[in-house]
Amino acid sequence: MPGFKNIHEVLRSRAVLCGGRMSFRDFSEIALFDPRFGYYRQNRERVGRGAGTDFYTAASLGGIFGKLMRHAAQTLLGEKENLRDYALVEIGAEPGQAHFEAQREFFREIRTVRVGEKFEIPEKSVVVANELLDAQPFYRLVSQAGTWREIGVEENRENPETWREALLENFSDEEIRHFAEKTPTPADDGWHLDIALDAETLLRKILGGNWLGAAIFPDYGKRLADCLETFPQGTARAYFRHGQSNALTYAPGEQDLTCHVIWDRLSTVFDACGFQTVEVLRQESFFMKYALPGVEEILTGTSPEYARERGKLIELIHPGKMGHAFQVLCGTRGGILRS
Repeated sequence: MPGFKNIHEVLRSRAVLCGGRMSFRDFSEIALFDPRFGYYRQNRERVGRGAGTDFYTAASLGGIFGKLMRHAAQTLLGEKENLRDYALVEIGAEPGQAHFEAQREFFREIRTVRVGEKFEIPEKSVVVANELLDAQPFYRLVSQAGTWREIGVEENRENPETWREALLENFSDEEIRHFAEKTPTPADDGWHLDIALDAETLLRKILGGNWLGAAIFPDYGKRLADCLETFPQGTARAYFRHGQSNALTYAPGEQDLTCHVIWDRLSTVFDACGFQTVEVLRQESFFMKYALPGVEEILTGTSPEYARERGKLIELIHPGKMGHAFQVLCGTRGGILRS
């Protein structure tokens, strides 16, 4: 592998291979996951409310997230199931996060998989992946004369080591071409659509195999129809120091890049992998439906610990906070192991 000195050299090398313009999917893959310079490969704290972090998630609230997920897992599997027969596998946890540690006694084992690590899912498992799918590389499309065109990225020659979006002459690969040809275009030109097909590939990998149990994916997303009707600028954005911007090509490797997941396409992956009772619920509805015993315990508890947890519970389920902003895709797979 060439000894690149910085992420701009990595990007420039990829752009040269592509004739000067790379797909936005390739740009975001390098910006997020390059082994040396990618945003998610940097050894620093990204998630939380402390100095130097860029955003926070439901998991940032600590042990309450793990407690409610444990109650949700029990409800999803059914009260007759013993959680101690199941491994809890968390995929995509940030460095230093251990919000399921206090739930270890309730499961057969706890497995924490960090970004870039290989994973194996035991035969009976509860898989939780909080805001994993929105963190995958994504394509950008724009409507033009009744068709979709793919947006790529090129180096700004007027200001080296800065990058800008530019239309590609042709689709960068067959996967995005196939998606674009099957997706209707809005009536107006200039409508943007962001799609993380890599998220669907990753989900198929996680849900594949013969393991039985429950899968829980909290994230933020929309239906494809919503994206085509109400988001003319697309859903892609960048996060840096708790600020949101549309400067997607600015400072690659230093800021988070993300777009909304497409719930109806991800639900189809669940169906294809043999999952039943597949649902997409607002985070508020998910916890009230599946983790109600844990919610009631926190609301009625009298110790100082419960008093502290009540404030965090409000953040998780209040419609004006995380309750409506985030949704949860979940499902179960049981019965005889597939051959």
